[in-house]
Amino acid sequence: MDKKYLGMPLIILGLLVVFLVMCNPFVMVGPGERGIKINLGHVQPESYGEGLHTIFPFIQKFKTMDVKTQRNQFTTSVYTKDIQQARITYVINYNVEPDRVNKLFQEVGMDYEAKILSPVVEGTIKDIIGKWNAQDLIANREKATGDILFKLQTQLKDNYINVSDFQMTGINYSDVFERAIESKVTAEQEALKAKNKTVQVQEEARQKVIAAEAEAKSMAIRAQALSQNKSLVQYEAVQKWDGKMPQYMLGNSVPFINVSAAK
Repeated sequence: MDKKYLGMPLIILGLLVVFLVMCNPFVMVGPGERGIKINLGHVQPESYGEGLHTIFPFIQKFKTMDVKTQRNQFTTSVYTKDIQQARITYVINYNVEPDRVNKLFQEVGMDYEAKILSPVVEGTIKDIIGKWNAQDLIANREKATGDILFKLQTQLKDNYINVSDFQMTGINYSDVFERAIESKVTAEQEALKAKNKTVQVQEEARQKVIAAEAEAKSMAIRAQALSQNKSLVQYEAVQKWDGKMPQYMLGNSVPFINVSAAK
């Protein structure tokens, strides 16, 4: 009889261990995760941090959601303002707000990426890209990227998703359109060269006119001075004299300076 009673606690303990193993009342929240407790179908108004937690089997359920920053790359097709199809490759960094995972789970569920994130991102990209002409978009990629990031942050914040970064890593048009852009750029460069050459020629001509006008004015001033001052005529002659006396048929060298005039 005594042995029978001694064996009962061991049996109860064994059953308890089996019960605990089968029911698993312990749950673990790993690094970079948050837990969500569901009590009889109702999401509890708090999130649970990293570590070990307990639940009541058959009454409560427990879900975990990753709140680490996710970095994903996608490609989507959009149309520009001038109806050019473009393939946009982009990278987006985002994470679920840790303290509000319970709200996200309650309102959207675990598949929030398919239900909320992807549609909002796709719609935002199409909206912003659709405001730019194809060629202008290439030159203003940074501005368009900033507009997309701002709009994503504004819209997804209400859905408990934080977008920390967005980058357009590629903008690809059809081969026909890209060749047309190259041809246009080449034509514009050639036109600019021709314009610069024309400006250069016009400037050179203007400088020649200025120089000619200055020379004409100088000659007029000198002519007037010479006509009014005979001594200046003699001075000009001396300035131009090469040191040789004029030769005449009679073989005599006669000074060409009028000494009396010089006096």
